Amino acid sequence: MIHYTNDAPLPKTMPAVVCRGPQDYRLEEWRVPEPGPGEVVIRVKSVGICASDLKCYLGAPLFWGDEQRSGYCQPPVIPGHEFVGEVVALGAGAAEKYGLALGDMAVSEQIVPCWRCRFCTRGQYWMCHENEIYGFRQKAFGAMAEYMLFPSNALNYKVPPSIPAQHAVFIEPLACSIHAVQRGNIEFGDVVAIAGAGPLGLGMIAAARLKHPRLLIALDLDEQRLEVAKACGADMGLNPRKVDAIDAVRTLTEGYGCDVYIEATGHPAAVEQGLHMIRKLGAFVEFSVMRELVTTDWTIIGDSKELNIHGSHLGPYCYPIAIDMLARGLLPMEQIVTHQMPLADFQQGIDLVARGDSSIKVTLEP
Repeated sequence: MIHYTNDAPLPKTMPAVVCRGPQDYRLEEWRVPEPGPGEVVIRVKSVGICASDLKCYLGAPLFWGDEQRSGYCQPPVIPGHEFVGEVVALGAGAAEKYGLALGDMAVSEQIVPCWRCRFCTRGQYWMCHENEIYGFRQKAFGAMAEYMLFPSNALNYKVPPSIPAQHAVFIEPLACSIHAVQRGNIEFGDVVAIAGAGPLGLGMIAAARLKHPRLLIALDLDEQRLEVAKACGADMGLNPRKVDAIDAVRTLTEGYGCDVYIEATGHPAAVEQGLHMIRKLGAFVEFSVMRELVTTDWTIIGDSKELNIHGSHLGPYCYPIAIDMLARGLLPMEQIVTHQMPLADFQQGIDLVARGDSSIKVTLEP
């Protein structure tokens, strides 16, 4: 039995942004999903535009394939993996399974695990072999629509009503940021450098602050973003356009370099920068989805410095922490969410993110 808000069935169709190919996103009428057993339908309140959404839109090889790999995106698909919405329909057993009720605000983890593969059965669900992630694959349509379905194998969470919808959109990127910081194994007294003060980098700075490093350095080419980074907890900001950032960090650390470097720019130059900025036996965390291949001197990692290189993917086990951080007001969300616009203006939103000169987090309101 399906439970609906006010016992009223959902409409048959809805407006949705549909990805049909690189730079071919259209606002269309789409069928409203109906929940099966264990499934949840939300009315989307807000959805963010992520840097990976932009890279998919622009045709990055990771999403569309090249001579080395097949593409990850499966058009036609509704994009959008940063979202929050009101529960409006619950399939049989869904309320009990997730602790959700009609009218609750809810979010779902970006990945929808299969729970059968080697990784899922070992608790490493974020590396699920089937790779079903909202907004890119046809088994998990995203949130750039009026309504959205959470499949029965999704991981869902109730969001406190005290968190505004446009701020709750930040739960997903903040969870990813927290996981990246965890991968860095930051110790008391460490000097930590975080490259990129976009939404994810800002979340990393806020999370790293809670680890109590001796010095927390933000790196970005935009002065305004560096100011927001300080509001998130950075002790200082360095703009590589204006200073020799590698030399500055070495000077701050008696010539050794930073203990932990987290890359969150998505630009190959930041990888090279980090390899030279980090000390011997340091920890390098790579988070970004790169638009192009990275070429660097691999010898630095082994023979020169014996670095610990850690990848970071998604935000496993971090959503409750992210929700708590937002509920406690630990981030300056009014400075991070810079633009809110109707779903119909999605192209304007994508263009804003692409320019990157006046926005940090852009959200769409269906």
